[in-house]
Amino acid sequence: MAARVRSRLAGFVALGIICGGVMAIVSLRTFGGQTFSIPSRSMEPTLLPGDYVAVNKSTYGYSRYSLPFAPPLFEGRIFAAPARPGDLVVFRLPRDGLDYIKRIVGLPGDRIQMRGGLFFINDVAVRHERAPDFAENADQGFPRHIKRWRETLPNGVSYETLDEQDNGLLDDTGIFTTPPGHYFVLGDNRDNSVDSRLPDQMGYIPAENIIGQVAMIFYSVDQSSTLRADRIGLVPK
Repeated sequence: MAARVRSRLAGFVALGIICGGVMAIVSLRTFGGQTFSIPSRSMEPTLLPGDYVAVNKSTYGYSRYSLPFAPPLFEGRIFAAPARPGDLVVFRLPRDGLDYIKRIVGLPGDRIQMRGGLFFINDVAVRHERAPDFAENADQGFPRHIKRWRETLPNGVSYETLDEQDNGLLDDTGIFTTPPGHYFVLGDNRDNSVDSRLPDQMGYIPAENIIGQVAMIFYSVDQSSTLRADRIGLVPK
């Protein structure tokens, strides 16, 4: 009888440890951070395919998209804080339910437009300076040189963008007025990004759908799965 009691007690202890571990993992993923991989070139030169990033989920507070599987338990955000122009964010796109990484450039009420490849906010051109060319696929020994620019937003946030094609499809747009409760996002690789310039494919991003802010690159490999050690630990701007 004593052995049977001890066996049951050990089973309860093991079950408690397993449940505690699961709860700890869920809590960490919900309230702490989450990792995402970069599969495409839309955020070059800031983020490269093969980068793995850690995302801080507490920066803007918590929505249902902070939870695993995004159950519809509540609406809006708890402990909400607004995003800032220039923030790199991960969000859930309402249209397809997939997660994307883009840069916030427009706040609610902002008027956004591209004119001749230049980026305008509220009818004022964003500071746009030439930078050294970006060598794509340099890891493979066959670099393709792409025009690189440095943009500086009105709040002082500065980052690099790519211009793969003169007079590209999205170099000239109409005026987008960001609605309340939404953000306007762009990819840093302006000629190779599906973003808010394409209303039928992405459009404005609801604030509720933001999962978190990109915090750092914690791992990175090139197309041949070779480690890019120089990128590990970088805090992308």
